[in-house]
Amino acid sequence: MPSTVERLSPSRVKLTIEIPFADLKPHLDKAYSDIARQVNIPGFRKGKVPPMVIDQRFGRGAVLQDAINAALPDAYGAAVAENELVPLGQPEVDVTKLEDNELVEFTAELDVRPDFEVPAFSELSASVPVLAATDDEVAERIEVMRQRFATRTDKDGAAESGDIVTIDLVAAQDGEPVEDGTASGLTYKVGAGGMLPGLDEAVTGKSAGDEVTFTSQLVGGPAEGQDADVTVTITKVQTETLPEVDDEFAQLVSEFDTVEEMKADLTEAVARAARVDQVNAASDAIVADLVAKTPFDLPEAMLAAEVENRKNSITEQLARAGYTLERYLEDTEEETAKDADEFWAQVATNAETSLKAQIILDKLADEREVGVEQNELTEMIFRRAASSGNSPEQEMQHMLEHNHASEWMGEIRRGKVLRMIIDEATITDESGATVNVSVVRPDGTIAEDEAAEAADEAPAEKPAKKKAPAKKKAAKKAGADAESAEAEQAAAE
Repeated sequence: MPSTVERLSPSRVKLTIEIPFADLKPHLDKAYSDIARQVNIPGFRKGKVPPMVIDQRFGRGAVLQDAINAALPDAYGAAVAENELVPLGQPEVDVTKLEDNELVEFTAELDVRPDFEVPAFSELSASVPVLAATDDEVAERIEVMRQRFATRTDKDGAAESGDIVTIDLVAAQDGEPVEDGTASGLTYKVGAGGMLPGLDEAVTGKSAGDEVTFTSQLVGGPAEGQDADVTVTITKVQTETLPEVDDEFAQLVSEFDTVEEMKADLTEAVARAARVDQVNAASDAIVADLVAKTPFDLPEAMLAAEVENRKNSITEQLARAGYTLERYLEDTEEETAKDADEFWAQVATNAETSLKAQIILDKLADEREVGVEQNELTEMIFRRAASSGNSPEQEMQHMLEHNHASEWMGEIRRGKVLRMIIDEATITDESGATVNVSVVRPDGTIAEDEAAEAADEAPAEKPAKKKAPAKKKAAKKAGADAESAEAEQAAAE
C-alpha cells in the first residue's frame, strides 16, 4: 500500500496512506457476509442476502465504512513499518479520499520517537555514597528486636522518661468535645514524641489515676492544626525492661545459637541492603547523566499526559492518607520543595526525565536486539507477587487480564540495557574510589564468579553458619522487620 510521510516536527509526523480496492475487497466481502448473517429480509435465507440487496436496504456507505475500519489497522501498521517509525501514542486518523471501486486514502498524525544520538557508554559517569559502616545499623536492628521482646511491669510511682503509660484522651474547644478527638486505651512511651505536642510534659510525673489538661495543637481530624484543650487520664504506668543481648536472646529472636552468629548474619544483611542502595543510586545517577547527554524534545501531548497522570496519582494518594499537599511538605523532611508550585515543577521535571530515559533505553534495546527470556519474565512475576502480597498465579492472571505482558517485557529490556550501560560507565563513590556495581546481585550478594575480584576492593563479610530453624518462627520475624522497613521505603521512593 503506497504511503508518504511528512515530518511535522522532530517528534510528530503525518502519514498519508492509500488502500487500493483490491486490498479492501476481502474486508468488503466480510462486511457483506456479517450483515447478511445478522438481518432478516423476506425472500432470502439468513446469511444468503446478496450484496445488491444489502446496498438497497442499508446503503453502500455503511458497508464501506465497516470495511475501511477493518482495513485501517493493518494499513497503518504496514506504513509505520515501511517508514521505520516508532509510534509514541495513538494516531489521529482521518479518511481524506474515498473513490468507490478505486481506492481509499487516509491520513494519520502521530507522535513518534525522534532521532537522536546516544553518547558512548564509557562517557557516562556517576558518583554514589560510600558504603557506610554496618555497626550502627546492626545495633539499631538489635535494639528494635529488644523493644519487641521487652517485658513490662506495673509501676505505682510517677511516670518517667522511658516508662509506658496507658491513657485516655479527650480534646475539647470551648468546652465541647472535638469531632474525632477522643481516644481510650492508648499506650505511649514517655519521651518518644510524635503523638501530641506537650504530651510528654503533661504525663511526666503523673501516676495511674491522675488526670491533667493541657493545650495542644491537633494533628489530625476536622480540627487539624487548631488549638484544643486536651484532657489526659493516666490509667496505667509501667516500666519497660529490655532483654540482655546474650545467647538466650539470639535463640529467642533468630535461628542462631549464639549472639556472634546472629550479629554476623545481621551484619551481612545490612551490607547487602547497603550494596543494593548503592546500585540503585548508581542506576539513577547514570540515567540522569544519560538523559542530560542525549538532548531531544518530547512530544508535547505525551509529556502533558504523563505530568497530569502523576499529579492525579499523587493527589489521590495524599487524600487517602488524609494529607493536604501543604501538610505533606511540612511533615516530610526528605522533600526539598518549599511550596506547592515548586513541588509540582519537580514532578514535571521528573516526568520528563523518566519519559526520556524510557525512550532512550527502548531505542538502545531495539538497536541491540535485546530480547526477553521466559525465565526473566517469570522472575519479574515472582518479584511483583512478593511485593504486592499476591501469589505468582494471581500476578500472572493480572498480567493477562490487563494486557501487561508487553509493558512488563519492555521494563525487562530496559533493565538489561541499563545494566549494559552501567558495566561500561565510570562509577565512583564520594571518596573517589571506583565502585564495581556489576558484581552485585539484586539481593545484594556478590556474584560468585566475581567474588575474588570484589573482595580485593571491599572484602565481603562471611555469613555465619546457620542451623536448622528450631526456635519460635514468630520471634524470628521481628529480626527482619527493620530490614523490611528499609526495603519498603526504598520501593516507595
